[in-house]
Amino acid sequence: MGGERHTRRRKTWLAGAAALALAGAGTAAWAVVTPGEEAPRTGPLSAAEVRSAATGFLDAWADGDAGRAASRTDDEKAAKAALREYLDSARLSPVTIRPGAPRGTRVPYAVRAEFRYDGARAPLTYEDALTVVRRAGDGKAVVRWAPSVLHPRLDAGERLSVRDTGPAPVRATDRDGRTLDTGDFPSLAPVVAGLGRAYGKAAGGRPGLALRVVPEGGAGGDAEPPAGETLLEVAEGRPGKVRTTIDPTVQKAAEEEVAKRSDASIVVLKPSTGEVLAVANSRTDGPNTALEGRLAPGSTMKMITASLLLEKKLATPDAPHPCPKNASYGGWTFHNVDDFEIPGGTFRADFAASCNTAFITQAGKLADDDLPRQAREVFGIGTRWSVGVDAFDGSVPVQHAASKAAALIGQGEVRMNPLTMASVISTARTGTFRQPYLVAPSVDHRELAKAARTLDPTAHRRLRDLLHTTATSGSASGAMAGLSGDVGAKTGSAEVVGQEDPNGWFAAWHGDLAAAAVMQRGGRGGESSGPLVAAVLKAVDKGDEGDD
Repeated sequence: MGGERHTRRRKTWLAGAAALALAGAGTAAWAVVTPGEEAPRTGPLSAAEVRSAATGFLDAWADGDAGRAASRTDDEKAAKAALREYLDSARLSPVTIRPGAPRGTRVPYAVRAEFRYDGARAPLTYEDALTVVRRAGDGKAVVRWAPSVLHPRLDAGERLSVRDTGPAPVRATDRDGRTLDTGDFPSLAPVVAGLGRAYGKAAGGRPGLALRVVPEGGAGGDAEPPAGETLLEVAEGRPGKVRTTIDPTVQKAAEEEVAKRSDASIVVLKPSTGEVLAVANSRTDGPNTALEGRLAPGSTMKMITASLLLEKKLATPDAPHPCPKNASYGGWTFHNVDDFEIPGGTFRADFAASCNTAFITQAGKLADDDLPRQAREVFGIGTRWSVGVDAFDGSVPVQHAASKAAALIGQGEVRMNPLTMASVISTARTGTFRQPYLVAPSVDHRELAKAARTLDPTAHRRLRDLLHTTATSGSASGAMAGLSGDVGAKTGSAEVVGQEDPNGWFAAWHGDLAAAAVMQRGGRGGESSGPLVAAVLKAVDKGDEGDD
């Protein structure tokens, strides 16, 4: 009761005092301060105030307490958001923050922080400074907030962002699980890089990380922010493991053979499965022609065209078929190499000799979309292959008049590469398109492309027979000499505008092994790419015999 009385007396006294003061004040303004509240502080900051404000803020920041640190600034909301981003989004944990001697209201300090993310750690050290001011309203000594308080390189409207320095690295292995060394297989360097882009993170890899200064806002989410200054880079990524279908024996043979030649590219497949066994380019500093090239395939295209003529009954292997020196269609005149002709010859003889006019003479009997449909529906060309790395799956567009005729012999707007032509001769051997792949679909559960139908059985048998004849007694026989049994081959030369020598093409199979190669500016395919393909097939054949 005594305490309550004392309180009532005190309130009464205060009320009376206030009334007297107001009564005696007339028109003068009096400041009334409620007991328990401090009057706003004014005047210059003392050294003790500067030191206390700075250390209070820096200690809270070092403790990772964004709320407490922000309350010691003149913009608590902005400071709290930026401090949380520093600690959470930028993955920085202050270890020590040591203030230096104040210079008036300016206090320097040294920060030693640690970047931590997904097992990666790296130190970040820098020096900075803050300014102590009186806060509006209560006059309390606080830190003047600006993004540069967190790091001297941060300006207004900027933030810290952690982003990948590139794709996650991968440890690519061959079909048996052994690491593919790009030092031993230089042609696979772009392939391994492509595997990193496609499978790095999915395979358990972690890319290198960088801490960068970037503008606030931006795309948000996982989108890459605009480029900014890099403050810290953690170079070491963690590789993921990706098993490929590469056969080291076949790859070694392919690497050795392209190294002996200029502008040569080759792909080796397993026709029964579509597995890519080898990819090699003699140039490792340019585009990956073997997988991504877009070149006219020349007479190797006649494998697709012949299948079309056989299915439409426009050609029969041992029936007479014209092969004049030249033939015209759509206003163009087409010639055979050296203007050769085969009077009274058969389609088998025409195909084996790679007679251009034997196909041009049939152009008028074909619709504009017959060849593109055959390429797509039977050979899977242009059906969006999912190989495992970037690859071009060929193009046979609908063409008209002279361009339609040119497409029949692999010129015009037809575009292929060794991968697609190795697939074409694989389909010719088996009768069924199997999409080539470098990474098994079971790795990432993706769907492989499929053709709409298989080649007609009779047409398939006849096409395979024609290719066997070409390999044993036709234009490919010179290169294929020494390979016997289940063999087939097709030569090709593709003219290129402004290029003196044509690109030489060659595709062949030996058993369950198929390969296609191109030598740019190599001349006739049987003399340029033919020996390359045959040498790889023979090297693998000898290796298999040695294993036995």
